[in-house]
Amino acid sequence: MNKDSKPSIPIEEYPIRWARVQQMMRLENLDLLVAYADDRAVFGAAHARWLANFPVHFEPVCVLLFREGAPIMLCGPETREYALLAGRIADVRILGEFCHANEDYPHSRIQSLAEIVAEVIPHASRVKRIGLAARGLMSADVLATFEASFRQAEWVDVENAICDVRAQKSPAELAVIRYAYRIAEAGLAAALETIRVGATEREVAAEVDSAMRRMGAEGTGIDTIVACGPNTRPILARSTFRAIHADDLVLLTIAPRYEGYHSAIGRPVLVGNPGREIRNAVEVAWRAQEACFKAMRPGVEGRSVEAAGRRVVEEAGLGRHFLYSGIHSVGVIEFEPPIFGPSSPAVFKPDMVVSCDIPLFDTPWGGLRMEDGFVITETGAERINHTPYLLER
Repeated sequence: MNKDSKPSIPIEEYPIRWARVQQMMRLENLDLLVAYADDRAVFGAAHARWLANFPVHFEPVCVLLFREGAPIMLCGPETREYALLAGRIADVRILGEFCHANEDYPHSRIQSLAEIVAEVIPHASRVKRIGLAARGLMSADVLATFEASFRQAEWVDVENAICDVRAQKSPAELAVIRYAYRIAEAGLAAALETIRVGATEREVAAEVDSAMRRMGAEGTGIDTIVACGPNTRPILARSTFRAIHADDLVLLTIAPRYEGYHSAIGRPVLVGNPGREIRNAVEVAWRAQEACFKAMRPGVEGRSVEAAGRRVVEEAGLGRHFLYSGIHSVGVIEFEPPIFGPSSPAVFKPDMVVSCDIPLFDTPWGGLRMEDGFVITETGAERINHTPYLLER
C-alpha cells in the first residue's frame, strides 16, 4: 500500500463471509437467515455492512441468506439503486413493507414479502427454522409480517452467533481497523492542538471531527465526546458550549468509523493543575490498562483480563466508580459482542480486535476513561494505538 492509498475490504471477501454464516446455519440447523439493518447510530447498520458492505441510510434493509447460494437484499424504493451501486449483493428487491405509507413510487417494482417469498423460496412450507439477527431493532409491524409469512417456522435469535462468526478478523479487516486507529490518533492530535482555556467543548469536537474526515473517516461510531469540568462525571457525555477553565479535567472519547469499521481512543487531558485526586485517578487507570494488556492472550476468558484491571482500581479505593464492563470486541460496531465482562465466559482468540476501556465515573471530581485497541495474537496481544497515558496542556 503506497502512502496515498487507503485499505478497504476486497469484493472477494464477501462470498467467504456468506459461506462462514452458512456453516453456522448448518450447525444451528437453520433453513434461512434474516438479518435486519437500519441507519440507527452505533449499531443499526452492522449486519448489512458486514454481509454486503452496504451503509444503510434512510430506509431499513433485510438480508436473506439461505443454506446455499448468494443472499438477496430487501430494501425500500429509494435504496435499491444505491444498494446495487455500493453494496455487494446482486439481487436487491423493493419490499412493500419498507415503503412509506404516504409516498408513491409509480416506476418501481414493489413487492410484498409474501410475493418475494413465493419467488425465491418455492417450497417455503419446508422452512422450519429461521435465524433472526437484530430482532431488537425491527418494528413490531415488520416482525409480524415476517412471522406471518413463515407461520410454520421456529424463529431463533442468532444475534450473538453472527457476532461470534465475525469476531475473528481477516487480514483485510485488520488493515482497515488499524487505519481507523490512525484516524482516531489524528483526531486526538487535533484535540490537543485546540484544547486551551476558553475553548468550548464543541470547538474542540469540531476540530477532532474535521481532522478525522480529512483522513478518510465516513463518520463516527459514537459521537465524539469532549467534556470538561463537571460534564465529565457521567459515562455518556455530549459536547456543549461550556468553555474549558483553568485547571480543568477534559475527557476525550474519539471513535471514528472507516469503511464500516471502528476504533476508539479514550483519554483524560489535564489543563493546568486540576489537583492531586484527579492525577491519582489518571495514574490508577494507567496501571489498570497496563495490567489488562499484560494479561491478554488467546485461550483465556476475557473476564479474567477485565478482572485484572478492575482489581487495580479496587485496590486504589475507586472500585465503585468502575461502572461497566471495560473490554469488548471492535468491528462493524464500536462495541460489539463478545463483551468480556464479569458475567461472560467468552474467550480471547487470535485475530480478535478488542477495546480495553478503564472507566472511572460518577466521582466527586468528575470522571474519565482510558481506552485503547489491541489485536489478540497467537501468543499475547499487540497494541494498535500508541497514545501517551498522561496528556497535559
